[in-house]
Amino acid sequence: MWKGRFQQETSALLQQYSESISFDWRLWRHDIAGSIAHSAALEKAGLLTPEERAQIVAGLQEIGAEIEAGKFSFKSELEDIHMNIEAELTRRIGAAGAKLHTARSRNDQVALDLRLYLRDEADALAAALRAMQRALVALGARHADVIIPGYTHLQRAQPVYFAHHLLAYVEMFDRDRERVLDARKRLNVMPLGSGAIAGSTILLDRELIARELDFPAITQNSMDAVSDRDFAVELLSALALAAVHLSRLSEDVILWASSEFRFITISDAFTTGSSLMPQKKNPDVAELTRGKAGRVIGNLVSLLTTLKGLPMTYNRDMQEDKEPVFDSVDTIKAALAVFAAMLDGISANAVACAAAVADPMLLATDLADYLVNRGIPFRQAHEVIGKAVALCADKRCELPDLTLADYQALSPAFTADVFACLSVATSMNARQAIGAPSPQNVAAQLARWQAALR
Repeated sequence: MWKGRFQQETSALLQQYSESISFDWRLWRHDIAGSIAHSAALEKAGLLTPEERAQIVAGLQEIGAEIEAGKFSFKSELEDIHMNIEAELTRRIGAAGAKLHTARSRNDQVALDLRLYLRDEADALAAALRAMQRALVALGARHADVIIPGYTHLQRAQPVYFAHHLLAYVEMFDRDRERVLDARKRLNVMPLGSGAIAGSTILLDRELIARELDFPAITQNSMDAVSDRDFAVELLSALALAAVHLSRLSEDVILWASSEFRFITISDAFTTGSSLMPQKKNPDVAELTRGKAGRVIGNLVSLLTTLKGLPMTYNRDMQEDKEPVFDSVDTIKAALAVFAAMLDGISANAVACAAAVADPMLLATDLADYLVNRGIPFRQAHEVIGKAVALCADKRCELPDLTLADYQALSPAFTADVFACLSVATSMNARQAIGAPSPQNVAAQLARWQAALR
């Protein structure tokens, strides 16, 4: 379809190397939609008769139905989805089909198709992120009274509600959703009519095409329109960060499900066994998700690296944009779906969680706050409680086992009520600041998210 200038057949080796139909076939819906809209502009410009346009639309719809039914035969020698559809259309309807490519290039055609595809996928990804949030909130609500140790440096730090920990990820995934939808705004711009680089001397109504395809805006520079893949990078960046959040949640799930923690039990439906050790129950969903996150991050780096050295405008290197885009979209959608389903089957082990949170050292900071409330500067209070912890190590006891005399030897600010603050319930009730995990705050946040996600 472009060989008028060439006198030799294309090498079979090059055809195999350069084809993209093996992966860009999935753009067929968007390519057909773009071609139908383009034909409307050609008709308005007087370049197609109403009869010719009707032939084109009917032919494209027929081809689309065959592709959807799995009955269409793609040809690698036609390189890509655009040429496969156009060539078949021309074969079926003749001259009218040959007119369809008037005033457009594969450069602006592929830019359009990719934007249409990612617009649809952004909506699907936003919905998948919402489903993930619902699963996290539901898990937290089922175990609203469970308290676990919070960790810093993977060392027990302070007590938190299990639901509070899960709600941290709800916040993360909400930012991911906002980033996806924000990226959608910038990709929702119509590039068709930019031609190969400099538009066309044939004037088409680009605003008509934009209306046909529900684009609120039109690209304003033809060179930028055909070379821009910022919109794809931006969405891949949002997905890479979502992958990082999924990976961090996976790490928590893996630890919590281990025999050492025993904080949660994952249903048999979302775990696997060992081919050798019959006792094993492995958290494969979390492990696979943690592993797949690397691929999604790599896809972002791959696309950035492809683009970084390209001169204006379109270069064939840009064919390499689609596989990382498709892979990231597919991977994140699959990970969100299976993870949300797994969360629905997780239960918290209240006894193991209670045993872990009974560690009195989790309340060391509460003791420092006790001294601060009695006029001791925090740095001095921190040092005093550090000495109390060291004394416990020497005496092989816990903080509640120290005597009042022990405490008063460290600071005269201690009185008999010091032991009242060495209670997890007291500690949790005292955490009333916005964003802190008091029982009232956690209940309010669960209710807020349940309403927002309803």
